[in-house]
Amino acid sequence: MPTLTLEHIRKTFDSFTAVENFSLQIRHGEFVSLLGPSGCGKTTTLRMVAGLERPTDGKIELGETTFADLANGVFMPPEKRNIGMVFQSYAIWPHKSVFDNIAYPLKIKKFAKNEIIERVHSALALVNLDGLADRMPNQLSGGQQQRVALARGLVMEPSILLLDEPLSNLDAKLRLKMRDEIKDLSKRIGVTMLYVTHDQSEAMALSDRIVVMNNGYILQVGTPAEVRQNPADDFVRDFIH
Repeated sequence: MPTLTLEHIRKTFDSFTAVENFSLQIRHGEFVSLLGPSGCGKTTTLRMVAGLERPTDGKIELGETTFADLANGVFMPPEKRNIGMVFQSYAIWPHKSVFDNIAYPLKIKKFAKNEIIERVHSALALVNLDGLADRMPNQLSGGQQQRVALARGLVMEPSILLLDEPLSNLDAKLRLKMRDEIKDLSKRIGVTMLYVTHDQSEAMALSDRIVVMNNGYILQVGTPAEVRQNPADDFVRDFIH
């Protein structure tokens, strides 16, 4: 199964460097969190994997497929990458039913009607929303809307699911419940997940490995236990505890 590889990724916006010398390998089925304060480069890194931002330098590969290789002028647009994404805002269309929200990426790719129906209902079952296909978003709770966003991210059966602070708009109790559901989902379906958060408790609870970032740099990569027990420097120690 393919490994996601980022090699010496750099991203600048005019004179500002958002990400510098970012190198990481993520194994198939692994849950990796990018953890750090606001502005540390974690969301920019996620967007470069998605193809929503173009790296200034470096290479991104999924197995033998090159997403970006700036030295050789290679940049694959996001629609060509087999990647699902869940945004902080959910990005659910209020005028579309649950079914149509989830089916949207399949319709864009011109999947057959029968396959769309089958895939949408499979995705609904994965996120425990069976029976709600005809509901409108304003008839759903915050947690149910987040599940719709998850189902839409999974409906294309992506190689990687990218999640950008998906729980930050939920209240504390619901955030804990959805955190447990995401962890369970990752174990059940085995898809590679790259998760952005500023919440160390989320990263600790969900991740196989954590990438701690600050000011565009990776400070430490390790399991939750490694990062907690052996922080690389004072910043990591203070941020984790």
